[in-house]
Amino acid sequence: MSTNIPEELAYTKSHEWVRDNKDGTVTVGITDHAQELLGDVVYIELPEDGTLLNAEDPAGVIESVKAASDLYSPLAGEVIAVNEKLDEEPELVNTEPYGDGWVMTLKLDNTDDLNQLLDANAYMNEIAE
Repeated sequence: MSTNIPEELAYTKSHEWVRDNKDGTVTVGITDHAQELLGDVVYIELPEDGTLLNAEDPAGVIESVKAASDLYSPLAGEVIAVNEKLDEEPELVNTEPYGDGWVMTLKLDNTDDLNQLLDANAYMNEIAE
């Protein structure tokens, strides 16, 4: 499997990745595996800044040429930033899922929640099934 799964990130079963910014915030995006499944992304509906989300709440929609897929919040928190570049260049999710294709930044309700996420090996096992 050619899917790129960076070791330093955490993951969800719904194919979001989470980067711990070490300041009570996390950056969230969709995994390389998810963007491969979706195909060419053409539009992303992002949450509003200030939106309060619980873990697994729908936080937006990613539309590709194949399908529309919900984007889920991996953790409970407040949206404090969204990647506005995606309005003009949604394909960044395809080309740079772990870089410029990030989706949102959350200020976490509880940083201990990070421990509930999958590590790279657990995610790899999840998508291998």
